[in-house]
Amino acid sequence: MARGRRERRILVVTGAAAFVAVGLKLLVSAIKAHKQRRRKKPDVPGSSVLVNLSASEIQRLTDQIIAKSKEVYDLVASVPLEKVSYTNVIAPLAELEAYQFSSVQSCVFPKMVSTSNDIRKASAEAESRLNLHFLTCRKREDVYRVIKAFADRGEWLGYEAKRYTQCLVKEFERNGVNLTPSKKKELENLGARIEELSLQYAQNLSMDNSFLLLGESELAGMPLQFIKILEKTEDGKLKVFLRSHNVTPILEHCKIRATRKSIAVAFGQRCGKENLDILENLVQIRHKYAQLLGYSNYAEFTLESRMARTSEKDCSIVDKNHSVTFLDQYDTSAIFCVMVFEFLEDISENLSDLAMEELNMLKDLKRREDGDSPFGMEDLLYYMRRAEEQHLDLDLGEVKQYFPVNLVMSGILKIFQDLFGIRIEENKDVEVWHETVCLFSVTDVSSNELLGYFYLDIHSREGKYAHTCVLALQNGNLSSNGTRQIPVALLLSQCPKQIDDNPVLLRFSEVVTFFHEFTHVVHHICIRATYSRFSGLRLDADFIEVPSKLLENWCYESISLKIMSGYYQDITKSVTSSMCTSLRRKRDLFSGLRLKQEVLLCLIDQFIHSSENMDILELLKHLHPKVMLGIPLLEGTNPASCFPQIVIGSEAVCYSYIWSEVVAADIFAAKFQEDLLNQYAGLQFRNKVLAPGGAKDSLEILSDYLGREPAIHSFIKSKTRNSL
Repeated sequence: MARGRRERRILVVTGAAAFVAVGLKLLVSAIKAHKQRRRKKPDVPGSSVLVNLSASEIQRLTDQIIAKSKEVYDLVASVPLEKVSYTNVIAPLAELEAYQFSSVQSCVFPKMVSTSNDIRKASAEAESRLNLHFLTCRKREDVYRVIKAFADRGEWLGYEAKRYTQCLVKEFERNGVNLTPSKKKELENLGARIEELSLQYAQNLSMDNSFLLLGESELAGMPLQFIKILEKTEDGKLKVFLRSHNVTPILEHCKIRATRKSIAVAFGQRCGKENLDILENLVQIRHKYAQLLGYSNYAEFTLESRMARTSEKDCSIVDKNHSVTFLDQYDTSAIFCVMVFEFLEDISENLSDLAMEELNMLKDLKRREDGDSPFGMEDLLYYMRRAEEQHLDLDLGEVKQYFPVNLVMSGILKIFQDLFGIRIEENKDVEVWHETVCLFSVTDVSSNELLGYFYLDIHSREGKYAHTCVLALQNGNLSSNGTRQIPVALLLSQCPKQIDDNPVLLRFSEVVTFFHEFTHVVHHICIRATYSRFSGLRLDADFIEVPSKLLENWCYESISLKIMSGYYQDITKSVTSSMCTSLRRKRDLFSGLRLKQEVLLCLIDQFIHSSENMDILELLKHLHPKVMLGIPLLEGTNPASCFPQIVIGSEAVCYSYIWSEVVAADIFAAKFQEDLLNQYAGLQFRNKVLAPGGAKDSLEILSDYLGREPAIHSFIKSKTRNSL
C-alpha cells in the first residue's frame, strides 16, 4: 500500500509543481519565440541555447530568469511543512535547474566570444546579477525549512533523488542558513572581506612592474632574439621586468649563475611583505568563516565535498604504514583531514629516490661546468635544460611542423569515436555567433541515439577569451515526463587563422591541451544523470580532471600520435616513432624534482588552511629543505607572496591536480596501457566512469570500475619508467 502511494506521488504533479510546470513552459515558449523571430537558419534539435542574443535581449532574458526563479522558490516556500513531498518541493527545484541552465548560459557565455563590446558588457553584467540572485536564493531560510522537512522524513524515491536532496540541504547550510541574523551578517562581511583581500593580492601581482637592470654580458647564453626585445636604458643597461615570460628563459638559458640567482631572488620577493600580510590576514578570515559554519578550519570546509574528505582508514590511495613526518613539529589537533598530508607525503617519499638520482646528475653536471659551489634553486632549471640537451635529440620546432590544427582536430575526433563508440558529425547551415564556429552532433553508434552537441570556436579574434577551455551550455537530464534533455558544450581556444595556403601549426603543448579539453567535452556529453546538477562540469573537483589527465596519455603513444599528425607539406608523413619516444621521455624527465616542487606548495597550502596562527615564512624555511632534498629556500624570498593559486581558485585544494594524476595513472595502467584503442575498454570507461556524472560518489565510481580503490604505485612507476 505504501509502495503504491509512493508510485502515485511520482506520477501525479499537483499544487506547486503543476504551477511550476506551466511557468517553465512559458519560459521555454519565450525562448522558442525568440528563435522564431530571429531564425535565419534551422534550429538545432534538442538545444535551447540562444547563440546570438543582443545586449537588450540578454538583459530581458536575465530579468525573466530571475523572475521565474523567484516565483518557483516562493511557491516551494509556501508548501506547509506537514504536506511536503518530492512532487511539490524537490521536483520543482530540479525542473527549474534543468530548464534555466541553458538560458543562464545563453546570457553569460557571450562575454567570452562576442565581437561586440556592448554584448560582452551586457553579458558580464548579466552574470553579476544572476550570481547575486542565485546566492540570495541559496540563503532563503523559508525554502530551506521546506526542503529540510522533506529530507527529515526519509521518504526517498531512489538513490539519486536522495543524493540530490542532500546536496540541496548541504548547499543551504554551507551558505549559513542556520545561523542567527547577527551571525549571518558576520558571515556576509567575512565573505566580502575574503573577496576584497583575494582581489588585492592578485592585483598587487598583476600591477607589479619591478625590474632589474643588467648588462648584456650578464645575460650570456641568452638567445639574441630575447636580448633584442628588452628595453635599453640611456647607459646601455637592459631592463628585465620580473614577469614569468622573462624570468623562466633566464633561469633556463643564462650561463651566469650570479644573474640567475639575482633574478630568482628578485622574482621571489615580488609584493613580499604586502602580499604576505594580506595572505596571513586572509587565512585567518577564512578560518573564521569556516568556524562560523561549524567547521574546525577552512580546509575542513573546503574538503567536505571532495574525494579527499575520506578518512585514512577508508582509502587505499595513501600508505597506512607510516606517520606523517611533515607534521612532526606542528599541532595536528585542529587538522580535519590528515589524509591529504599523508597523500602528499606518500608522493614525496615514493619519488625521493628518483628525485635524488636526478639531483645528483644535475650536481655532477654543475660541478663539471661551474666548480664546487653549492647547488641552489637558481640552478635547477638551467641544469635541467643542459641535461635535456645532452640526453634528448628533440627539436620542438621540427615537431610543430607535424601538427597542422585541422589534422590534429580530425585525428582527435577519430580517436574518441573509435575508443568510445560514438559518431561525430558536423552540422552545417546552423546559426552560430561567428563564421569560424562549427557545430557537431555526437551519436551513439550502437543505438543511433543523439547524445549531444558541441561547438568548436578555436580561432582567435578581437575581444575573445584568451585561453583554451570548455563551457557547458546545456546540461543533460531526465525530465519528469521521461524525455531526456541532451547536453551541449563549447570548446574555446585561440588558434591564429590560416593565411593563404599556409596551415596553422600547433606547438606540441597545444596538442596536449586540445586533447585534454576535448575529453571534458566528451565527458559532459556522455553523462546520463537524471538531474541537471549531476550533469555538466560541476562534479567532485578531485574527480573532474581524472578523465582528461587519463586521456593525455594518448598524446605520448605512437599509435595515437600518428593518427593526429602529418607533416604540413605532406600529411601522409606522420611523426616518427623516435619523435614519439622523445616526447614521452621529455614529459617524464626530472619528474621527481618537478613533483617535489609541486608537493611543497601543496603542503604550504594545506598547512596554512588547516592550522591557525601559522608562521608562513618559518613554515617555508622548515619544509623547503625537507621536501627538496636539502636545497634551501632562496634567502630573502617567500613564494607564498607570489603564489596566486593559494589565494584564488585552489585555496586548501592545491593537492587536487596531483590527486587526479595519480588516479588517472592507475586507470591507464590497469585498463588501457596494453591496447590504447580497445573499444570495449573505452565503452566500459564511458558507461561506468563518465556516464554517472555526479549522481554517485566519485570514489565509489572509481572503485566499482577498477574493482578496488585507486592506488599510487602506477603513478610512481610511470614517472620512473623514462628517467635518465
